[in-house]
Amino acid sequence: MKQPKTLFYCTECGNETPKWAGRCPACGAWNTVVECPESPVKGKGRSIASSRAVAAPRALPVTELGDSAEIRFSTGMGELDRVLGGGAVKGSLVLVGGAPGIGKSTLMLQICGKLCEFARVLYVSGEESQHQLKLRAQRLHVESENLLVLSETGLGEMLEAVEREQPDVLIADSIQTLYNDALDSPAGSVSQVKDCTMALMQLAKGRNITVFVIGHVNKEGSIAGPKVLEHMVDCVLYFEGDRHTFCRILRAAKNRFGATNEIGVFEMGDSGLAEVENPSQMLLSGRPEEAPGTCVTCVMEGARPVLAEVQALVVGSAGGNPRRTSNGFDYNRAAMLLAVLEKRGGLKLSTCDAYLNIIGGLQLDEPAADLAAVVALASSYLDKPVPGDLAAIGEVGLTGELRSVGQLAQRVAEVRRLGFKRCVIPAHRGLENFPDLRLLPARNIGEAIRAALRG
Repeated sequence: MKQPKTLFYCTECGNETPKWAGRCPACGAWNTVVECPESPVKGKGRSIASSRAVAAPRALPVTELGDSAEIRFSTGMGELDRVLGGGAVKGSLVLVGGAPGIGKSTLMLQICGKLCEFARVLYVSGEESQHQLKLRAQRLHVESENLLVLSETGLGEMLEAVEREQPDVLIADSIQTLYNDALDSPAGSVSQVKDCTMALMQLAKGRNITVFVIGHVNKEGSIAGPKVLEHMVDCVLYFEGDRHTFCRILRAAKNRFGATNEIGVFEMGDSGLAEVENPSQMLLSGRPEEAPGTCVTCVMEGARPVLAEVQALVVGSAGGNPRRTSNGFDYNRAAMLLAVLEKRGGLKLSTCDAYLNIIGGLQLDEPAADLAAVVALASSYLDKPVPGDLAAIGEVGLTGELRSVGQLAQRVAEVRRLGFKRCVIPAHRGLENFPDLRLLPARNIGEAIRAALRG
């Protein structure tokens, strides 16, 4: 009997190579090449995805194509609709990834309560039994005859259930537990994930069914499996947050039907996830008063301005190598700001341990938070509190100058809406004071620190 040929795949980019290598020749990632059989050894030698392929359609001129608009529908959760670009699209394939226990299954089962009012939903779980799904649905108060649950890991059985039940929405939990018995590889392997995802994509496009797929993440924080998985789907949503805290953030990393980098904020409770319509107010709740080392800034998450609290702690170092730690703030950018503060601000931070922390589990990756970090570090070093009604927005350059940021007027308007009275910004022409908000323009970090700590 002829042995099946073995190929090697890169789990980051999906590149195929005939032999193993420590580094992928396509994307350059290390230790990502895994072994996988090239073709199935059971059945007729074809996977389910390839066996269900239809004849190639005839190519048409773009001028002869119809003007059929995408059909959207609400999922029942405004925050999820925001991240999806205004609602879910019929015939789309959405991948939802997150760490274990973060609330992915809870979110998907919770939206079934609203979807079942006008659609037929099939929830297929490869991780929980039907009895466990029943208990979870009762806890979330989701009960409807239009919600069908199936505990199955076989791809063929799931597709047969779709043929039999004719659902409008399909939820697969999770893609790593699905397997095609025509492939001689375990569930969760590269070939299994690729083939099962291809079958679900053909199902969504061919039958105009909206498919939600749950995926696990690896230790690096990316969705487990080949990187080509994210290229195949229409939307990639990441569910972030510490499972030991109440705050959850749903972020769009890819969206063919809307903007990326949108976020939805949820609060995990005993009865499931609750939407947070005003995340700025929630993230600032419990903020200490008259405490050195804290400053508020405004960042843009997609089209939404969000106020975030930046905390800093600067203490004398006991050893010869000062410690630098950042949580929610880019480490390299924090090191750069510390060097700018010492060189241009006159603060001797080279002999001090410095810690930066962003409250609420946010990840600030835009330069607009530079000024708030600088002000918080200076406040902790000088042991002078920043007034509670003051915010800071701006980018810091290597020479200590302040640069303007995009959508500054929208950020300042959000600062005003939350009740702040003063805001330190880069010197910006054309931006006038609001009736109840005083703008404090500064050209460099020295002027900004003096304006913020003047009291």
